[in-house]
Order: sequence, then C-alpha cells, then structure tokens
Amino acid sequence: MPTGVPIEFSGLTKQFGQVAAVSDLSFTVEPGQVTGFLGPNGAGKTTTLRMLLGLVQPSSGSASFGGTAYAQLDSPLSTVGASLEAASFHPGRSARNHLAVYAQAAGLPKTAPDAALEKVGLAGYANRRVGGYSLGMRQRLGLAFALLGDPGVLVLDEPINGLDPEGIKWIRLLLRAMAAEGRTVLISSHLLSEVQQTVDEVVIISHGTLVHRGELSTLDTSDTKQVQVNADDRDRLAEIIRGAGYTVSNLRSGVLVDNAEAGEIGRLAFDAGIPLTGLSQKRTGLEESFLTLVGEEGAL
Repeated sequence: MPTGVPIEFSGLTKQFGQVAAVSDLSFTVEPGQVTGFLGPNGAGKTTTLRMLLGLVQPSSGSASFGGTAYAQLDSPLSTVGASLEAASFHPGRSARNHLAVYAQAAGLPKTAPDAALEKVGLAGYANRRVGGYSLGMRQRLGLAFALLGDPGVLVLDEPINGLDPEGIKWIRLLLRAMAAEGRTVLISSHLLSEVQQTVDEVVIISHGTLVHRGELSTLDTSDTKQVQVNADDRDRLAEIIRGAGYTVSNLRSGVLVDNAEAGEIGRLAFDAGIPLTGLSQKRTGLEESFLTLVGEEGAL
C-alpha cells in the first residue's frame, strides 16, 4: 500500500512584476490526514500548487515532497497524484484513451486506466468522449488521473466544485479513506463549508500570506460570546456599556459588545433608561472565523 510523505513549503514566494502572488509561505502537510488549503479566489492557492508541481518557477523559497522537488521525483505519477484543471482534457478523446496515454508514458500497467476509472465511478463512461462530460464528470476524470499511479500523495485543486450532493459525499468518503491508509491529502477550496466535513487540518492564506494553520477545531470560537445591540441614542448606549467594562465596536446597525450576554446588556440599558431598538446574542462559528481571517467578513 502506498504511503505518504510530508509536503513541505519553505519561504515560498512568487512575484508577477510588482504583484506578490505568494509571500514567504511556510508550512508542512503531514501524511495520514486531509489538509484543507483555503482562501478566497485570488488568494494565491493555485499559484502555490503550481509551484509545488513545478509548473511555475518560484521567485524564492521551495516546495517539495519529503525534501524532493517534483521535477526530481523518480516516478512522479506513482508518488504524487495531482488535479489542477478540470477542463484540461481533449474533448474528442475518451476518458480511457486520455488516461492510457499518460499511463503508457509513465510506464504504468495497461490496467491502470480502467482501475482508476472504476475508483471514481466512471467505468461505465470510459469510452465516451470527454466533450460530452458534465462538469462533475470532468472532476471525477481529473481525480482518476490523480489516482492513475496509485500515489501516496494527492494534491487536488477545488475537487468538490461541480459535484452534486451524492458526488460530494462520495469524494469525502474517498479522501478520508485515502488519508486513513497513510497517504498525504491536500485539497484546496475557497469555501470552508465545502470541506469542513472532510479535513482534519486547515491552512488559510489571504493575499498570498499565511493567516492561520491548525486543526479545524481551532477555527471554532463559538465560546466567544458577543451581543449586537442598537438604540436611537447609540452614542450614549455605547458610553454606558464601555463604562461597565465591556469592549464595544461600532457597526452600521448598532454596536457589538465582546464577551457579553444579551441579558446583561439589556439590563444596563434598562437601568440607564435607554430604550433599545435591537438586542441579539451572537456566537462566532467556523465560517465567521474563516471570513474574518481572510478579510471578507460581512457588514452587520
């Protein structure tokens, strides 16, 4: 059974002219778990993965598989399975033919294409031209290519995009099973909700820089209690709350009070004779924490 190796990023940087697409990115992806590589569109995720796979030359720094650059691997397809572009297939060729070309070039067994198509549920469509595939089927074909050499490392860019609910459940189970076998699994996404039921650890970047790394649970700050409150006399309300020792920040629709209970804030306003126009308890969860980290929190 294939075993994974760590994926190591060290000071990885890429400049496109005056634009810093990736800046001094350093982290390690360990075998035996599914790691989510997250960030909004344009954060630098795909550029980072392309540097990892030798498709883009870094301005500085390095990315490797157990200390070996992708270009130096003895048997790339049997070591690393990657899928970056769901649409990079010739529309006039069948799925089996597409995979057979790569299998032959890599010296893989002739049975490898059919085995990979079976794993991703495309065995019944192996002879159909890729031009007739749906987006979800193309995603599965991209994954079949990644699995062609039965590698110990999987690097997948937005693998859930385009899949229906049944397909999403299927790929989650597959990736979890791969990690349980000791493989290294790195998947990117711009939506935490897409991968939060799949990943063990998250690496989050924004504007090409690392903003968070850790287990998924480290994003859940649901114990952090906040109160959103509003009144016609908002300035006086904020003054009263601050005077009671709370930290207050202004919103467009009121004020936000950190580490507070709605009942406590309501009582302060009542004692001060300030009629409230709004009062609600808020708890910060996974998605809110993610959006805050990448600077895309919504206006309240």
